[in-house]
Amino acid sequence: MAKKVGENLATLKDKFNKAEIDAKVRKNIPPQSHWHNKFHIDAPYSLINDPNGLCNLNGTYHIFYQWNPVPQNQNWHKNKSWLHTTTKDFINYKMPTLALWPTDVHDKDGCFSGCGFVEDGKVRIFYTCNSRDEDYQRKVAQRFGTLQDDGTIKLDEIAVEGSPEGYTMHFRDPNLFWRNGKKYFAVAAQRMSDTKKSSRPLNGTTVIYGEDGDGWKFLGELKTDYYDFGYMWECPNILQFGDYDVMITCPQGVEHEELQFQNHCLCGYLAGHMSLDSMEMTHGKFQELDKGFDFYAPQVVTHEGRHILFGWIGMPDLVDIAESAIEEGWLYSLTMPRILTLRQGHIYSQPAEEMKALRKLETQIDIDSVKLKEFKQILPKTSEVKLNLEFGSAKKINFTLDYDGEKITFDYNKSTQVMTISREGMKRGGKGIRKFNDGKNFDVDLGTRKFKLFASQTFALNLFVDKSVLELFLQNGDEVATILVYPDKDVTPKFTLTADEELATLHGHIWELGSINFE
Repeated sequence: MAKKVGENLATLKDKFNKAEIDAKVRKNIPPQSHWHNKFHIDAPYSLINDPNGLCNLNGTYHIFYQWNPVPQNQNWHKNKSWLHTTTKDFINYKMPTLALWPTDVHDKDGCFSGCGFVEDGKVRIFYTCNSRDEDYQRKVAQRFGTLQDDGTIKLDEIAVEGSPEGYTMHFRDPNLFWRNGKKYFAVAAQRMSDTKKSSRPLNGTTVIYGEDGDGWKFLGELKTDYYDFGYMWECPNILQFGDYDVMITCPQGVEHEELQFQNHCLCGYLAGHMSLDSMEMTHGKFQELDKGFDFYAPQVVTHEGRHILFGWIGMPDLVDIAESAIEEGWLYSLTMPRILTLRQGHIYSQPAEEMKALRKLETQIDIDSVKLKEFKQILPKTSEVKLNLEFGSAKKINFTLDYDGEKITFDYNKSTQVMTISREGMKRGGKGIRKFNDGKNFDVDLGTRKFKLFASQTFALNLFVDKSVLELFLQNGDEVATILVYPDKDVTPKFTLTADEELATLHGHIWELGSINFE
């Protein structure tokens, strides 16, 4: 066994050559291909996924994200490493460089997700090491590290090895947080379930560790009302909004419903109050953070009173949905930064104020008319549409993006309070029904989403259009939808808004948007 592991480790230094990889990144930024985005952080090549290590040191945001720097035979999710960039304004970024990659027996099969924080004037990271033994059995460990001046991570000794009794080795994504001056971390876990409580043998959950002298003590599972809710919960974030606690988590394998839980891997939150004494959380219902097709594994940095979120625009186990980008040798993006606020137990999401700096050419819309039933406008290829309408006598509205005959449609029915999004009119990308099996077979519609949205007298939309990403904020951030879209032709989209009856007013703006910059 030792020889086999040693041979594996011997290949890592040549495989992850930082100088060569950084040079290749520089060569591929800014990207010029058809579907590469302008104001989203994209993979320069290969695949990116979870944002990691978010923190702020002296006014500079540090953003790490998972990446495969050495794709092999279309196995996009191998070789998990971390890219690193910084920004002060979310518009101008430093050129990404390779910061963390597999180096030893603990993380030889991947540097999985983790968090970032500032300690003693340094950027620190905390991540999951992943490895496999000679029988391909998973082994995990949680490890800290410190960002060095040369952009690499100096690694500490292992902080926590393995998983507690009663939990599988699906044990990852540590999230550090503080309560009453003490350090804790939450970690995503998979429980071996009590068959009297669950119809599954394995269930997702979150467990907590607390700092204890020079080490970490397992405090137990954070009990919630969701004992049987998917087979794994990934990427926990523990946040505070005033007197309220929020736990963001990503349950996998939750059976979908007509108007919620429509992705096979969810991302949502519980809001309420968490007790680290009783290890339980009293909370409201599980709510999704994003109602689109392509949002997962977010991470939040709290700075100067703002909760700032980046999410992964992608979905586990659905690489083929992004086949258009695969043709160009890359996969996936990160969302724009979003600001989270909590009101009456519900999270509202808004684009960060800094995104306004992207705005260039502006078109203003001010229509007060009892005869308005249709509005059309050619959009720039990268644009922002921000509109507010009064329904008047209208009950149904539709807005459409038309890419030379390919369409993505958005329908809202005021009578049922249901929003429907369809990308079935696109030639490429997600569509149709796919079956998933987590012990319970269930179908997922990859082309249509339906969800409840309250709108009484007015309807507000804020749509960001990039080359292959749409981010839609509805009712001032009450709901958000993130969507991958791959128009066959590189054309300017046409925006059309229609209503079944006459609208009272339509006001707003359309902006051409510029690009984020890397230097």
